[in-house]
Amino acid sequence: MDLSVDLDARGDRVSAIYRALLDAIRAGRLGVGDRLPPSRALARDLGVARNTVATAYERLVAEGLLEARVGAGTYVADLAAPVPAPRRAGSLHPREGWTFRPVPVSGERPVPPHDFRVGIPDASLFPFDTWRRLVAAELRGGAHSPGTYAHPAGLPLLREAIVRSLARSRGVAAAADDVVVTHGTQQALDLVARVLIERGDVVAVEDPGYPFARELFASYGARVVPVRVDAEGIVVEEIPDNARLVFTTPSHQFPLGPPLSLSRRQALLELANRHRIAIIEDDYDSEFRFTERPLETLQAMDRHGRVVYVGTFSKSLLPALRAGYLVAPPSLREALLGARQLADGHGAPAEQAALARFVADGMLARHLRRARATYTERRELVLGGLDRLLGDRLEVVPSAAGLHVTATFRDAGVDDVGVATAALRAGVAVEALSAYAHGPGVPPGLVLGYGAAVTASITPGLRRLARLA
Repeated sequence: MDLSVDLDARGDRVSAIYRALLDAIRAGRLGVGDRLPPSRALARDLGVARNTVATAYERLVAEGLLEARVGAGTYVADLAAPVPAPRRAGSLHPREGWTFRPVPVSGERPVPPHDFRVGIPDASLFPFDTWRRLVAAELRGGAHSPGTYAHPAGLPLLREAIVRSLARSRGVAAAADDVVVTHGTQQALDLVARVLIERGDVVAVEDPGYPFARELFASYGARVVPVRVDAEGIVVEEIPDNARLVFTTPSHQFPLGPPLSLSRRQALLELANRHRIAIIEDDYDSEFRFTERPLETLQAMDRHGRVVYVGTFSKSLLPALRAGYLVAPPSLREALLGARQLADGHGAPAEQAALARFVADGMLARHLRRARATYTERRELVLGGLDRLLGDRLEVVPSAAGLHVTATFRDAGVDDVGVATAALRAGVAVEALSAYAHGPGVPPGLVLGYGAAVTASITPGLRRLARLA
């Protein structure tokens, strides 16, 4: 126990120790049931006579705040309830223009009976026993010494595994040195924004689109411009020529769903090269593809080094792992590594080494095959239920990948936020499409995730939703 006692203050030393102990009890630093150090030990630490400490203890025992147990020591008594200190409002405030506040996340809310929340994989599919063994082995002595700091790019083993996996599954052409392992997509976006965006720069984002990306760019002082999305993805001709950065989800547009067409991909790359625009390609859930083969990535089509490719393991494995990565052109490598080192130094080497083995040894591929079978069944139930039960009110936006589907209301006057709110009260969690909009023109609709949905609850949940929508 660290006890701050002013033994130079006026008054006797017994009173000084008594007041210090009393303050610690009232402030809650010493809680009910806590054992105090033996009087001899505390006296030695404070440089006073043992009897001085013993007398202070006796005063507190007499007042009922401490309890002396024969042969066991001295403990804080049950009567010693802490007195809450008044909270100070503080005089520090965010910089001018800072308007961003944390929003509730999935782990803070009770799980509804019919769970169609977006962006959540099924944690029960994750091989926890295998993961524990891999991490434990690395902590005992693996690819990185736990007593040293790691490289900001991440462990070479993991970067090499990511490169091999991306080459096979997505056709991404990169070397291990082009990869920076991050704490999920959000940190990858933050690193790119740190090194590319200046206050006042124009950043074009899809509308509707990923709100956290939009807010992140705005937090760096960017002027965020929403760009319309249609059945072929982002409308390239509406991207401002003076954009510094374009953020896009071309494999599975978030949240609507359609992929960016080949002609649009080519047009976007031509625009980027002509006007020296950077592109962030967020390939957030392309591992789960259910119909045709995916189109080639923008990164693979890029011939001028304009694309930063961003991926994550949050959807394929677990959000709690906080594992993501970016693949950047060599011209950005040193700046991104510097930004990562300034942000948090490096990631967790043991977890990175475990993930490297998980990927390299084929365990990720096996997990994805099992998960894909489960999600395919749920997707078919959602699509079938929407068509059968809500087809007269909702039109599903075609998509071929991911862990969610979007449907727009046939009646453009429907309040989708109101429908989502009423559904949640009835135990059905869906999300309003308008919540992802930045500008006008986004139709009302509902976004339904099926990653975390209990398979047996899907059809009953859609029946309940049909009574409300």
